[in-house]
Amino acid sequence: MFNFIPSIDRYIFRLVIVPMLGVFALAASLLLLDKMLRLFDFVAIEGGPIGVVFKMLGALIPEYASLAIPLGLLLGVLLAFRKLATTSELDTMRAVGLSYWRLLRVPYAITLVLVAVNVALVFYVQPLSRYYYEQMEYELRSGALGASIKVGEFTTLADRMALRIEQSEDEGRRLIGIYARVSNDREQTLTISAQEGAFLATSDDPDTIILGLTEGTIIQDTGSETPRVLSFSRHDLPIDLPKIEEFRARGDASREYILPELLSIGWADKSSTKSERDASQATFNYRLVEVVMMLLMPLLAVALAIPPKRSTSALGVFVSIILVVAYHKVNQYGEDVATLGRIDPIVALWGPFFLFAALILWMYYRTAHVPGGQALGALETLFAKLSKQVSKLFARRKPPSLLADHSADQAAEKDSRLAPAE
Repeated sequence: MFNFIPSIDRYIFRLVIVPMLGVFALAASLLLLDKMLRLFDFVAIEGGPIGVVFKMLGALIPEYASLAIPLGLLLGVLLAFRKLATTSELDTMRAVGLSYWRLLRVPYAITLVLVAVNVALVFYVQPLSRYYYEQMEYELRSGALGASIKVGEFTTLADRMALRIEQSEDEGRRLIGIYARVSNDREQTLTISAQEGAFLATSDDPDTIILGLTEGTIIQDTGSETPRVLSFSRHDLPIDLPKIEEFRARGDASREYILPELLSIGWADKSSTKSERDASQATFNYRLVEVVMMLLMPLLAVALAIPPKRSTSALGVFVSIILVVAYHKVNQYGEDVATLGRIDPIVALWGPFFLFAALILWMYYRTAHVPGGQALGALETLFAKLSKQVSKLFARRKPPSLLADHSADQAAEKDSRLAPAE
């Protein structure tokens, strides 16, 4: 089917795509797992259903994907060219006249596809998914997604009722050992205890739920008279559910705006305030510079992928991750400062971009056009010396007796070789 594509391009595509997808899946999984643990704690504290955790994680996938895609692209190309270099295939390709730019044809085709995907993510999908995440978090805090009453602990309902349940059976359908305390505006208090109970829904009022109690006692304290005590075999206690306010409209923060809204608020809308314009311009430039930097990832990958001759050093892999993460953090800081209006977004975000781009182009030129050139030559030398020192520290030392015997054996063998033949 793809026979019209040169075999060298198909080979490079296979070398790039497998590690790229692996790194992308690994990076996204690690980010989601870290967030999932926090969400489980948050949902457990708020008493919400566990299923909402996975919905919230799904809303965060576009945000984490926009971070994992550049990292996956960089390491995919880097590991592919590192394999070509360590197996001497790259030397063969260069010997037959294939330049680095020719070998980067397929990686750049993949890059253009990923750039288009990342543009759709950061300018359209990610703002909407972030708003959806904030909405679910608000509904979870307010109880709109459902809440649970923890067994053995006091739970406050409707601000004037405290409820405690000793045991829960049959998935919450049967409650055992119920204690409730209800107060009103006239400083009157009802203290209720019951052996069993169950929550019942009402069809006429969705904002009220009935707690059906059996075999219990009610103590009414009016504050002035002697408390009245009433025993019952069955009693229905109405509970007013808290009213849930509607979630705010999208656009509370600039990160929730899609591309046309950012352009409108940041440049075209004269009715917006200066702080809104600064925030929109900073967010737009931050998203744009993160996408444009992807075009330089293949060049950075090639510059860091090729180790020195007769070496299998993986220093370039670690340096590439450090550079990309550090650059991303610098961009985040630049966006925050530009949002506050302390510096122009062009300077805060495009200044580091041009510096980083110049560094990448210099490293690529050293690797591709300088004979024997290394982008990390000094670091590779230093790393090799440190590795030798560390290996000496942890080298297994022979006992002195064994060293003496070994030296004597070597000396005897040397004398036997030097002795004249009879």
